[in-house]
This record gives sequence, C-alpha cells and structure tokens, in this order.
Amino acid sequence: MSEQPLTILAIGGHVGDMELTAGGVLASHSLKGDKIVTLALTAGERGVPAGQDMKEYRKQKVSEAAEFAEMLGGESIVFDIPDGELANNEDMRYRVCDVIRKVRPNVIITHFKNSMHKDHMTTHLIVNDARFFAGLASFERENPAHFASRLYYAENWEDAVDYKPYVYIDFDQEAYDLWVKAVSRHWFVTGSKSFPYLEYYKHLARVRGIEARKTYAETFMIPAETMRVLKTEL
Repeated sequence: MSEQPLTILAIGGHVGDMELTAGGVLASHSLKGDKIVTLALTAGERGVPAGQDMKEYRKQKVSEAAEFAEMLGGESIVFDIPDGELANNEDMRYRVCDVIRKVRPNVIITHFKNSMHKDHMTTHLIVNDARFFAGLASFERENPAHFASRLYYAENWEDAVDYKPYVYIDFDQEAYDLWVKAVSRHWFVTGSKSFPYLEYYKHLARVRGIEARKTYAETFMIPAETMRVLKTEL
C-alpha cells in the first residue's frame, strides 16, 4: 500500500475505454487502498446492440460505468455528451479541469495521441490542456488549483499508431480476477460481435506481464517532455 493513498482519475472518450485498457492497474491500486475515479466524456452509446434503443443503451452504459467503479470501491462520472460529438473546444477543457480540481488526483490516465477514433484523439487533447488549466492558480474556477503530477496514456488497440510501451505496471492474480469480473459487466466487452474485447485485453495483459517478467501487466506512454532518466553515474 502507498505511504499516502493515491487518487487515480482515468479519463476516457467513452464508458469502457479506461476500464479495459487500464482496468488491471486500477483494480490493483484499489486493492492497495487507493481511490479510483473514472470519467467518460461520452457514454459510447452509438455502439448500441442491434434492436436496442440507443437512449436506453446510454442508461445501461452509465450503469455499467458505475458498477465497475463500485466494484473497485471508487466512483464514476459520465458527461451528458452524445457519442461521436465530443467537441474539441475550451468549454470541454474547463469541464474536465473542474473535475480534476474536484477529484484532486495524483495520477491521470487517458488516451494516447493517435487513434482511429475521433473521440479518443479529442479526449487526449482536452485532457492535456485541462490538466494544465487545473494546475494554474491564476485560472479561477469554483475549486482551487490542483496539478496532477503524473500523466499516463493507456495502451488501446484503437490508439495503436506510433504507440510504444514505455512504462510497464504489473499486477497480481487477485487484481486480474477483480478486473475481469468488473469489466465483464460491460455488455460490449463480452457481447460485441465486431471485436473480441475481453479476449484481446486478457491476452495482452499476460503478454505484457511476460515481457516484464511478471504475471500480468499493462503498459503506458507518458508525455514526451517527461521521457528522461536522471542518474548521477552509469
């Protein structure tokens, strides 16, 4: 367990993005006593199952986000923005800034910069700027300034162009089992016919674990300006 419990804010373009790509690490930290908060900028309701009403599926997605977070002892936030219509503007940056200032995370996890999905790329841009605004004391909002010192970009098959694993974070069987149980509450993870999400990410966690000489792991990129190793000797 951390000397001081961490607060981790995982921000995705849709419900399920962070739960899949960083869920093992989130589960691991939750078991260590750290606080987990997920924020989805849209619910991701356009992935609605055939024959189901999209408005009802949105409600289901919000419920799935809440259930995942509750199983990790955390909380979920889902913005009321239509899937696929996430705007790359200052208002969105301010809204995310306000969440950061309210949650006061030590760590933020979000999407990598490149993606086949518009909402993912837009989320990346929004979060980077919102983190800056949140830490700027002269930028007056309802809550006082807070700077999240650690920023990670999760590994996602949809965000794969130029992604290269930089940080490996391992987790044990208990965290893996909790993650699989929690993320399986999301319909698209187990029911989608377009991509075998659960199978892919379960195998990826094992592959990354093997690469790290561990059982399971998830990988992350970090901002380019922080990619440095400081040493006083070889």
